[in-house]
Amino acid sequence: MSLEASVRVGLGTLALHVDLRVDDREVVAVLGPNGAGKTTFLRTLAGLIPLDEGRIVLDGAVLDDVASGVFVPPERRPIGVVFQDHLLFPHLTAMENIAFGLRCHGVRTDETRRQAHQWLERVGLLDHGHARPAQLSGGQAQRVALARALAISPRMLLLDEPLSALDVRTRADLRRLLRHHLDAFPGVRLLVTHDPFEALMLATRVVVLEAGCVVQSGAPAEITEMPRSSYVADLAGVNLFRGRAVDDHVELDGGGTLMVPSAGTGEVFAVIHPRAVALHRRPPEGTPRNVWVGTVAALDAEGARVRVRVAGVIPIVAEVTPAALQALHLFPGIEVWVSVKATEITAYPT
Repeated sequence: MSLEASVRVGLGTLALHVDLRVDDREVVAVLGPNGAGKTTFLRTLAGLIPLDEGRIVLDGAVLDDVASGVFVPPERRPIGVVFQDHLLFPHLTAMENIAFGLRCHGVRTDETRRQAHQWLERVGLLDHGHARPAQLSGGQAQRVALARALAISPRMLLLDEPLSALDVRTRADLRRLLRHHLDAFPGVRLLVTHDPFEALMLATRVVVLEAGCVVQSGAPAEITEMPRSSYVADLAGVNLFRGRAVDDHVELDGGGTLMVPSAGTGEVFAVIHPRAVALHRRPPEGTPRNVWVGTVAALDAEGARVRVRVAGVIPIVAEVTPAALQALHLFPGIEVWVSVKATEITAYPT
């Protein structure tokens, strides 16, 4: 079972241009900042937003094809959708909400109750079958929404920010439940999220969407180890630079040069982990190959470390301990020297 989607949609200022293939061995997370087009893309797959151009094929069946005039309406698509705000019918009980989708797919009344009862048990809500949505917690309501989407045995499951409206404890519990059901689901699985931890925990492949376009796609570890945009670098917590490699150095697009062994030739990204950045109050001794002077721009405490943002010819973020912060007497506006070992820099083609 697979999905092949070529989506072109103009919606306000958003120009969505996505080509994506997903097979049944994958759980794909579409990750990106607010306004990137993640939910718009999901809604085009569900048939809730028509394509301007393109084609959507699920398991060999054409759902959308603008060129040939094919459009399968949402209610006839073999797709289950779990929305961020769950969208349960407020006048129906939890069991009736699950049974509703089954009835719409032609399942007999007695069978809908039996299957709805089974799904309540599977999501741990057997004692809440007669409760209406207003009587359920956010996590319980989202469990009902998940059961409703899965009960119809869809060929594709779409999850639109399913955990974002929940508190931390509830989110962790539901994440485990989602992981279980995603592993067992035999069809195409697509998760839309802005939470990198959620994507890393649930997905086998991450697709990064920015300004309506795919900027990176790969396994979660590959995405974080080799970011290809400042957004992904920020998620991974690393410094990302772009420039032109010439043998053993990289001439950065923003100015400045980094010495990098075997940098190669041509356009490259260069990544430096903040913990590889050393700060000094005077020019460092020894023979570090990358040394420059800058000014402390900001200090951000993060757990047991402090992230020091340094402005200068090569803006960079360093991570130090609180003890090192005090020993160096660092504060915004102070001049510092930055050093990075050449062997601590990773360069790869753009």
